[in-house]
Amino acid sequence: MIKKNNKGFALVLSLVLLLAMSLMGGALVITASSDHSSNNSSDEYQQAFYVAESALLEAQKSLMDQMIGPINRDNGFRDYSARNVPGNQEVALPGTTGSDSTPCVKSFKNIDSSDGSTFRVVEYVRDQSFYQLIGPIIENDLLGATLGSPEDIQRERDKLQTYRYEYISTYIGAETYSGSGTSLKKSATNIQRRGAAYRLYGCGILGTVDRPQILVPLETIVILAY
Repeated sequence: MIKKNNKGFALVLSLVLLLAMSLMGGALVITASSDHSSNNSSDEYQQAFYVAESALLEAQKSLMDQMIGPINRDNGFRDYSARNVPGNQEVALPGTTGSDSTPCVKSFKNIDSSDGSTFRVVEYVRDQSFYQLIGPIIENDLLGATLGSPEDIQRERDKLQTYRYEYISTYIGAETYSGSGTSLKKSATNIQRRGAAYRLYGCGILGTVDRPQILVPLETIVILAY
């Protein structure tokens, strides 16, 4: 009768199982790290999108201030004597032509021009801090209940300070639109009103405006009544 020598088999099996478990653990760590990085990138892109939307709102607000008069900071009323319909500048503002273009401008192919031709605009506002828009909410501690501890608030403050925005507004012509009628009769219908149409371009930027880590460009058309 031949006896088999099983000495050392348990040790070899243990090493094989240990190796397999180590490989599985490493794969789980890599997967979790990848998911975390992906979630962070998604959150940053989403925030940049919100910043770009804020840029469009700021562009529209600036146009309204020019069209119906700016708000007097002393009394809170508008100065209607300063009303005008803003039009495009005769000379293009800096940063909207050829080699002088910023990454934001270059993201809109109908603005950027490699041959150096001009693109006339009503207004071009560059390299603005998003934190200056949202900061007062945090500074007044209005979000204290949701942001949590002072460390959390400081972390959110530092994060928001890394976002910038730009916007461009250009006049594209007079336009008619449907405005609500004033009659209460059942036969009342919408009437055509006269307005000025503007195309607005806005960018949400994570990082610097010259070397953005994430850039989200948005554009829209608004019609403001005379």
